[in-house]
Amino acid sequence: MISRTMGMAWAAPGAALAAALALSACSNGGGNASRDQIRAVGSSTVYPFTTAVTEQFARRQTQFKAPIVESTGTGAGMKLFCAGVGARFPDIENASRAIKKSEMDDCTKNGVRDIVEIQIGIDGIVMAESLRGEAMRLTPADVYRALAADPYGKPQTAKLWRDVNPALPAIPIVVYGPPPTSGTRDAFAELILQKGCDANPAMDALKKADAKRHTAICTKVREDGAYVESGENDNLIVQKLSANPDAVGVFGYSFLEENADRVRGIPMNGIVPTYETIADYSYPGSRPLYIYVKGQHLNVVPGLRELVAEYANDWGRGGYLARRGLIVAPADVSERNRQIALNFTPLDPATVK
Repeated sequence: MISRTMGMAWAAPGAALAAALALSACSNGGGNASRDQIRAVGSSTVYPFTTAVTEQFARRQTQFKAPIVESTGTGAGMKLFCAGVGARFPDIENASRAIKKSEMDDCTKNGVRDIVEIQIGIDGIVMAESLRGEAMRLTPADVYRALAADPYGKPQTAKLWRDVNPALPAIPIVVYGPPPTSGTRDAFAELILQKGCDANPAMDALKKADAKRHTAICTKVREDGAYVESGENDNLIVQKLSANPDAVGVFGYSFLEENADRVRGIPMNGIVPTYETIADYSYPGSRPLYIYVKGQHLNVVPGLRELVAEYANDWGRGGYLARRGLIVAPADVSERNRQIALNFTPLDPATVK
């Protein structure tokens, strides 16, 4: 088990780092933690997939200890991952969005390099409601007008869904969704809110004239209780929808598929979120999912190389990850990322936006 309080700091570069890691991996007692156990942090959406992989890994690779997987949210996980190299810092970051330039800069500043980015598949940001709900049909513009703090730069006054679109029901706007630390929240802002905002020509023009103000107007969510932050536990959102048939939830597609007996996906632009519509990106909320692996830990943390290979071997259409709800990426994308996983090809920091 990896200790939360470390008696040894691993910050030495190159061979010194490897020696320190190897020494710690063999240690069995005292104040120093044994470094014979992989640690992964990050996205609640990717969490069940990485958990499934680690379960298979533990069964197939019995010479290694079972990894630790923590659901911290993508943003919080990135902070942990980029904070440094060594026993106190995780080996894998689960991410429901790509790493940001600011995060890559933090990694670089803290000596974290040779980061391997692997797209494991595709997911969809879905809006869902109880099977007892109103069977709503939404557009990104509807969602934006309902949830924006200052829609199109004007005060938010909508109380009912009908206030944003006369075709929608006269029920209060109550949306349970992820917090700002979540990659799902970031993707929701980019794929749904911003698209709804940019449907307004003035906002599309503002993007070129004042990008910072555009981002604030298009992605800041209202804080008057209509949008309810529900932590990193998407299953909790499903439970809240079951209890309140007038509410709407925001989460990853896999949770919709797992709970089809309780909730249904809300069509967006007339497109129902399904495996097929997310896989071909016709559904507006489609997004890639990633894991990031710390290259500096590959040869010194036992089993890390084998765990990544386990992931790449089982993300196909017939694999157990697909049965868990992971949507398989197109064949060329899957093969390209399989090669990255097998060769541990580092991500070029210059390509990160």
